[in-house]
Amino acid sequence: MTLTVTGQHPPKNKHPKEPGENRIKPTNKKVKPKIPKIKDRDSADSTPKTQSIMMQMIDKGRFQKPAATLSLMAGQTLELRCKGNKIRWSYPAYLDTFKDTRLSVKQHERYGQLTLVNSTAADTGEFSCWGQLCNGYICRRDEAKTGSTYIIFTEKGELFVPSSSYFDVVYLNPDRQAVVPCRVTVLSAKVTLHREFPAKEIQANGTDIVYDMKRGFVYLQPHSDHQGVVYCKAEAGGKSQISVKYQLLYAEVPSGPPSTTILASANKVKGGDDISVLCTVLGEPDVEVEFRWIYPGQKDERPVTIQDTWRLIHRGLSHTTRISQSVLIVEDFEMVDAGYYICTAQNLRGQTSVATTVEFS
Repeated sequence: MTLTVTGQHPPKNKHPKEPGENRIKPTNKKVKPKIPKIKDRDSADSTPKTQSIMMQMIDKGRFQKPAATLSLMAGQTLELRCKGNKIRWSYPAYLDTFKDTRLSVKQHERYGQLTLVNSTAADTGEFSCWGQLCNGYICRRDEAKTGSTYIIFTEKGELFVPSSSYFDVVYLNPDRQAVVPCRVTVLSAKVTLHREFPAKEIQANGTDIVYDMKRGFVYLQPHSDHQGVVYCKAEAGGKSQISVKYQLLYAEVPSGPPSTTILASANKVKGGDDISVLCTVLGEPDVEVEFRWIYPGQKDERPVTIQDTWRLIHRGLSHTTRISQSVLIVEDFEMVDAGYYICTAQNLRGQTSVATTVEFS
């Protein structure tokens, strides 16, 4: 074997080499054999690949994987299938709200099937499916087996996805994004946002406000200056259309468990008198609150009257708050009614309990 070294001169020998003599002196130095590197196919796949399990029927017996965004004519029948024996589905809430009979979801032995007939522009939205990993009756989502597509149903004369009302309210919370849901049914449509008064176009600059075709105009960091009545305008194919109007209201109270107070009409009550205990919550305008009471006469089944109410209050020119109240009324106060009155207020983010004492005098 002949060793060739490039870029380096061979060392001078003190004596000439005989023919056949080894030109490399043997040494005892151990050299690790170089193993050619083979690309590790699994190195890039340390996390399981998510492969779409969704197929769309495009003709009887013919299927294809749907694109991330599809545009279909309204009136067409949509059929989606997802491979697996335990398939769950998600689709536009509009179809669930009215328990629409046009929608059918079935589970077959090897696949789940979603069928929507007589489609309309209002059905525009995200359709997704996923498999489930089950252990007995407990199941969890299989993230490696999912599929989704955003489907736009184009309808003549409709540039916007229709709304169920002519006027809607969007609450601006300082700690989360707010969305003006102007979604279009034409992919090429140009959409702009406008303030009604003073009349002007509101620029979606990508910093404070961005436009997302699947959501609408997104206020990334809402503040009180964004308040007012706005609407959207869409232009496509030489036609233009105005959306419904949206009232933007700033919510002063941050997200979290209810901010609750309790107050009794009197803390010392004579026998035979009436008493009321009021529990009040100030919260976000669109967050509902539920009340529960514990009171001294409860174990003796003493009759009480409980009334729950709520309303929106405007604090100054720029803040809107929801005030929820529950009042517990005890008539003909007795000794058994003396003690602690505990009110628990609960919303989706937690609960708060407050108490006050009422004595018999």
